[in-house]
Amino acid sequence: MTLIGKRVLVLGMGVAGTSARAAALELGAAVTTVDVSGNADVTDVSDLDLAQFDVVMASPGFSPHSAAVVACQDAGLEIWSEMEFAWRVRREGIPWVLITGTNGKTTTTQMVGAIASAGGMDVAVCGNMGVPVITAARESHDLIAVEIASLQLHFSSTIAPLAAVALNVEDDHTDWHGGIENYRAAKARVYRNVEIACVYPAHDERIEAMVADAEVQEGCRAIGVTLGAPTISQFGVVDGVLCDRAFTDKRRTEALELGHVADLQHLVTGHVPPYLIFNALCAAALARAAGLPASAVRDGLRGFTLDAHRTATVRELGGVTYVDDSKATNAHAVLAAFGGRKDRSVVWIAGGLAKNQDFNDLVRSLASRLREVVLIGIDPEPLRAVLAKHAADIPVTRVEPGDTVMARAVAAARDVAQSGDTVLLSPACASMDQFRSYADRGEAFADAVGALES
Repeated sequence: MTLIGKRVLVLGMGVAGTSARAAALELGAAVTTVDVSGNADVTDVSDLDLAQFDVVMASPGFSPHSAAVVACQDAGLEIWSEMEFAWRVRREGIPWVLITGTNGKTTTTQMVGAIASAGGMDVAVCGNMGVPVITAARESHDLIAVEIASLQLHFSSTIAPLAAVALNVEDDHTDWHGGIENYRAAKARVYRNVEIACVYPAHDERIEAMVADAEVQEGCRAIGVTLGAPTISQFGVVDGVLCDRAFTDKRRTEALELGHVADLQHLVTGHVPPYLIFNALCAAALARAAGLPASAVRDGLRGFTLDAHRTATVRELGGVTYVDDSKATNAHAVLAAFGGRKDRSVVWIAGGLAKNQDFNDLVRSLASRLREVVLIGIDPEPLRAVLAKHAADIPVTRVEPGDTVMARAVAAARDVAQSGDTVLLSPACASMDQFRSYADRGEAFADAVGALES
């Protein structure tokens, strides 16, 4: 699409807005920016004559019910997400694969990148980490692997990826979307216009229904992923072997070996958790849809390293393991971090911006594995109330807000942890109440742990 002579309104001047502004100017558009930070042309759309604009790029900070977005819609303006903008201004002919889900999308996207690189492709791994997707879309690559959140799917309509996956759809961002059904509807958009493969968890009827209802391109296939033995058109596991029964000519009678669960062993201590195997299989399915050979899957997974702040062991001290899982900003992610941990073995550091989440199921699931809980959020009630209801026998320490909140939380955790325990920072909440980002929160944890005396 040409933007020459178009009048573009950009809402938000974070990473998305800044890259959108740069691309629009490069393509000959006139750009006006809006942001309360003072780094934009105006701070409020009420200061503008909206009739003068042709299109709006809304950053994720602007929800569908925000005053700015509602005003633009009332003015009859077309609204694009960051991802929709990137697709409209992309270099044509370069395939995209999309990865969404409440949990695991960063790991899966990076696994796709590792597999593609091992197969000799020039791949851009982008989205909510690394290079902005708008920037990557304007560059020359063989493949673009995009981590895409529900906030970016909501205002997306024309993206036509080569393949896409929704890893899981749990309760998250309901405040932004205005309810769980709106959140799920946004996630379902990932399967729109897919060309080759709609990849989905074979055990999840809700996501399977999203695939069945999706308007896709002629010839697109539904590819299931299971942790058991795969049937036709599935990826799965047989006796520790990662298998493909979808992108092989012999899929009716046998599976193609892609690698082994053991290829992931370097990522964790102890057994390879199911969620990590599932992420690897989904990444393999997307990579195979892009034409990569089985050897690239094996080599890519063997060389893959986990993103920082995702179940990363920071230190072992006095028989206690300190684990940074700051990236777990919702309940579903925390469940994955607790997988395989023993009863009464975890001192859990949790709390932050709850995002209207319901923590009842989470705490019920975790209660037996908790030794103590350390709460760090400015508003501790969403978690404290549920802990009192479902884990009343578990001691809870409240760490008051302040500059040294993480150091005090780590000290409190150390005081109660016993040899063989894990002190786990896995907050289940967003970080912006006390930190700049989940990365800043994780780094504060690592610094506090590193400062502990032996």
